[in-house]
Amino acid sequence: MADSPSGDVVDREVAFLSASGDGLPALLKAAGGPWDIVQSYWPRTPYTRQNGIYLTRATLTGTRFSNQRRIETNDFRGKLRWPIGNTTVGTNIWEDEQRAFDAAIALLVSRVYGFLGDHMHGGAFLSVAEAPEPGRVIVHFDDPEHIATMGTNILSATITYSADDRDFTA
Repeated sequence: MADSPSGDVVDREVAFLSASGDGLPALLKAAGGPWDIVQSYWPRTPYTRQNGIYLTRATLTGTRFSNQRRIETNDFRGKLRWPIGNTTVGTNIWEDEQRAFDAAIALLVSRVYGFLGDHMHGGAFLSVAEAPEPGRVIVHFDDPEHIATMGTNILSATITYSADDRDFTA
């Protein structure tokens, strides 16, 4: 195959993240998870009253490891948005929403790491969250105090991790 197979990596990963009934945590509310949206790419106008995961590709690194074979490593970046007041009510709404956001992110991270012994996301990739060494999932939380003072009332974070695509001949 002369062409790069990586043009659909974001869609393949979102399909895996959106799946349910496979023994991993469901992410979408329709399947019992906490997220309203799991979507490929950042929309021009993101939904302001729905919890969302918007996945993009941060970097693409191609590595040739023999005369005609190579592999591409994709670094994913997920923008995570969590509107205040969308999931909880009460007197400690900010604290409760932060707690709910943490729990939702924990489910996302668990799904990204996948099954014990199978980190291929249903065969969509050679491996996910394993390379480059050590395989890591990193979540950067935006400061909720800053969010409150800016008046946006949307908690946000960014998740990053990598996936080695299936190797191919080039």
